[in-house]
Amino acid sequence: MENTAILREWFDRVDSDRTGNITAAQLKSTFAIGNLDFPLTVVQQMIRMYDFDRNGTMSFQEFVALNKFLLKVQHAFSELERGHGYLVPDDVYKALGKIGFSLDSPAFYTACESFDQKKNGRYRLDDFISLCIFLQSARNLFDSFDTAKQGRITLDLNQFIFCTANCRI
Repeated sequence: MENTAILREWFDRVDSDRTGNITAAQLKSTFAIGNLDFPLTVVQQMIRMYDFDRNGTMSFQEFVALNKFLLKVQHAFSELERGHGYLVPDDVYKALGKIGFSLDSPAFYTACESFDQKKNGRYRLDDFISLCIFLQSARNLFDSFDTAKQGRITLDLNQFIFCTANCRI
C-alpha cells in the first residue's frame, strides 16, 4: 500500500471509533484479516517503533512510517521465498542483509531461534516481520545510546534494564 489515499482509506476503516489513532488491538485484528497472525506484543512493539508522540497509539503519519518499513520487509521476504511461503535460515540471513541488518552468526542464530514459532526452521512472513520488528527496535534503542556513532556502547545496570524492557516482544 504505497498510495497515501489508499492508506488513508484503510486507516480510517481501522480507526472504527474515529479518534484519529489506532490501538494495538485494532491493528492486530486488521493484520489477522490479511492472514498475518502476530502476538499482541509484536503489534505493540510495531506501534512503539513509530509512536513519535509517545501516546501508545498510532496516528496516520505514524502508520505511514510503519507501512513503509513493512513494505521493505515484505519485499525482501518475497524476493527469496521462491513460492514456498516461508524462508529457511540462509534466506532469512540474505533477506535481513537486503533490509540493512548485518548480524554475526551468534546474534543471527539467537534471534532466529526466538522467532521460529514452530521450531521447524521455516519462517513464514509473520515470523520474519516479527524478527525484523525486534531487530529494528533493538537498532533504534542501540542508536539512542551510541551517540558517537561508533557501533559500541557502554551501559550501566539501569540503562541495561531500560534496554531489555524496551526490546521485549
